[in-house]
Amino acid sequence: MNYHWNWGVYLEQVSAGDETYLDWIISALGWTVAVSMSAWVIALVLGAIVGTLRTTPNRWLVMLGNAWVEFFRNVPLLVQLFLWFFVVPEFLPAKLSMWVKQDMPAKEFFTATICLGLFTSARVAEQVRAGIQSLPRGQKMAGLAMGFTLAQTYRYVILPMAFRIVIPPLTSEFMNIIKNSAVAFAIGLMELTFISRQMIEESGQVFESLLAATVLYTICAFAANRVMAFIEKRTRVPGYIAGAK
Repeated sequence: MNYHWNWGVYLEQVSAGDETYLDWIISALGWTVAVSMSAWVIALVLGAIVGTLRTTPNRWLVMLGNAWVEFFRNVPLLVQLFLWFFVVPEFLPAKLSMWVKQDMPAKEFFTATICLGLFTSARVAEQVRAGIQSLPRGQKMAGLAMGFTLAQTYRYVILPMAFRIVIPPLTSEFMNIIKNSAVAFAIGLMELTFISRQMIEESGQVFESLLAATVLYTICAFAANRVMAFIEKRTRVPGYIAGAK
């Protein structure tokens, strides 16, 4: 392989401006983390609500939850991103549509965050539903027998236990949302994948550019894994959750 390695490329100045490629990478890491964390908050909130609705005795709420999950889970993430970026603004009122398309600040960031959050919420909803339905029916009946309403039974009995059960699969979803944030490069968000491609075009250093993105994605995903492992350890129920000691 006749490749010229240049590890000093990170400190070289970009062709336009006073920044270095390292400055680009640090800024891109910030956008990646911001999109991932914001989308994760949306996914957790909506996923918990939709997942809970799918276990209620109300048939219409169950159908609504099922429709939500099937739509966002079955359409490719990249297609959803293009729909939110190019199609949805066309259906807004004229003035709002014009503002979104021309004047909206950080349009790429908000579009990627909403898209990624909704996409992941369907997967979180499925995990929450599975967690609730894995609980013995006696817990729900015991809550109702104590005089709780159905909502109170969910609030004080079912959901606290279900969320503890689904922490391991949610860890995978948290790591996935960081990796899936890479699709945001397709609409121009200057996150890690976008910047690594830009760096390749300007410097010609392919391996160094991709290596930087690879290492930073790995660090972010590993950090998410460790945070969730800490939460799992602190909230596990001895003798009940798999792997508990």
